[in-house]
Amino acid sequence: MVENVWGLVAVLVFYVVMLVIGIVAGRKELSNKAKASTSDTMLAGRNIGMFVGIFTMTATWVGGGYINGTAEAVYNSVSGTGAGLIWAQAPVGFSISLILGGIFFAKPMREAGYTTMIDPFQKKLGDWMGAVLVLPALSGEIFWSASILSALGSTLSVIIGLEMWISVIISACVALLYVVIGGLASVVYTDVIQLLCIAAGLVTAVPFALKHEAVGDLFAPAANSTSVGWLGYVEGKSWGVYIDTYLHIIFGGIPWQVYFQRVLASRTPRGAQVLSILGGVGCFLMAIPPVFMGVIGYATDWNQTDYTGVDDEGKVDARFIVPLVLQYLTPPAVAIIGLGAVSAAVMSSADSSMLSSSTMFAQNVYKPVFRPQASDREVIWVMRLAAVVFCCIAAVLAITIQTVYGLFVMCGDFVYVLLFPQLVSVMFVPWFNTFGSLTGFLVSLAVRLLGGEALLNWKAVVAFPWYDSETNRQYFPYKTLCMLIGLFVMLIVSYVTNRLMESGRLNRKWLHRINNRLYATAAEEKEDGDGKLGEINEGMDYTSDTSTKL
Repeated sequence: MVENVWGLVAVLVFYVVMLVIGIVAGRKELSNKAKASTSDTMLAGRNIGMFVGIFTMTATWVGGGYINGTAEAVYNSVSGTGAGLIWAQAPVGFSISLILGGIFFAKPMREAGYTTMIDPFQKKLGDWMGAVLVLPALSGEIFWSASILSALGSTLSVIIGLEMWISVIISACVALLYVVIGGLASVVYTDVIQLLCIAAGLVTAVPFALKHEAVGDLFAPAANSTSVGWLGYVEGKSWGVYIDTYLHIIFGGIPWQVYFQRVLASRTPRGAQVLSILGGVGCFLMAIPPVFMGVIGYATDWNQTDYTGVDDEGKVDARFIVPLVLQYLTPPAVAIIGLGAVSAAVMSSADSSMLSSSTMFAQNVYKPVFRPQASDREVIWVMRLAAVVFCCIAAVLAITIQTVYGLFVMCGDFVYVLLFPQLVSVMFVPWFNTFGSLTGFLVSLAVRLLGGEALLNWKAVVAFPWYDSETNRQYFPYKTLCMLIGLFVMLIVSYVTNRLMESGRLNRKWLHRINNRLYATAAEEKEDGDGKLGEINEGMDYTSDTSTKL
């Protein structure tokens, strides 16, 4: 039953506005072209300007999980177990990730004129190996969508009393509709509006929450301590987890199609580099309001509010700290504005994820593996159909599975452990080949699975140093170890097999059998002999249409 009618009306109006803006923007962009190509739909004609690019890059990372998770990490300091601001690692980690991505990856990827993140793999390793690498990337995108839709459902259920499944379905359908109709052009224009809504909503809510009579001294020291309680701390073997998580967020945040889709849609390589770096700065700044909300929640005596879900120790559920601060510490009108901010955050990430996952499937699985002769029109329709399917999967996961966040974390691990070393190798290692890629992929996957996952109650088979059998938690930075093992294996295997093929001890036909992009002409044999199994940029179109401006 809906408890806040005006809140529901505000959400519906917001969704209608986003839908109209998305459809109009997408149709306008496509109407300027006599015939829409995959580049027009998937990359907005490679015509994203600096202003829009920075906004869409920032809005994509600042999703519902980013806002709710940051505030939750800060509020968790009430547990007295060390949690607090220092464990809110996503804002700093993702900001550094975007900056490093801009410095090392954005410019060469845009210069090559790729359509997706997987293109360089398929150019160098073959269509099938590229399709294999789509799997962890695709899984990560789908579970990311599910986790942020789930975050929105919990927020709406607290503030307006709307059933979670209703809010998830409506949000997913609205985002899906303008993604299918307008492609990336729709997404980037709505991202601009959504980021403005996020900033305005959260910044407006914080001062009102601070003035509530139930909020105490924000800088009061914790019990039996001289430091502020919500700062948190790291001690003992927790440093292993802390370091591993930061490395996972920083380097595992780079190999995502949702990131490279914006990089590759930039007008120029230099512009791609700059929008990534400035997007990192924007990502960090957007974490300030949710940090304040976590601090306010920590300093609040919830028994002095109208909230009835306070436990015997005076604590509330940390997962709902943002909607609780909005609902019980701010006036109704401000709470509605804040609700719009959270809804905007979810939409800005969900639409991006839907588009990026469907783009990878159509461009890197359907066309090269199943229908090499497919036209641009056919690929675009496959992309739209894939977006519908993946959206439905994400919505079902958000509604039915209680451990969606755990699944997302696991898939995020796979992106870090499996894709990051592959991306580094394909971009910067000239002797990298399909033998090394496949071997490293399988070894990394096996070692990571043997390490278990506490969030999913997945028992560890291999106990790394400092393993806690009672909690099934690995305190050693084993994710990074798995990544490094895979990187070492793929580089060694690639180097050895290259030398064997150069010496004639390994027949090159075996590489050709698993890499359909490896040609057998005399010129390419000579090129291979120099350790370059085909230039990854060969045959790519470096031009971009600049007839329209975003």
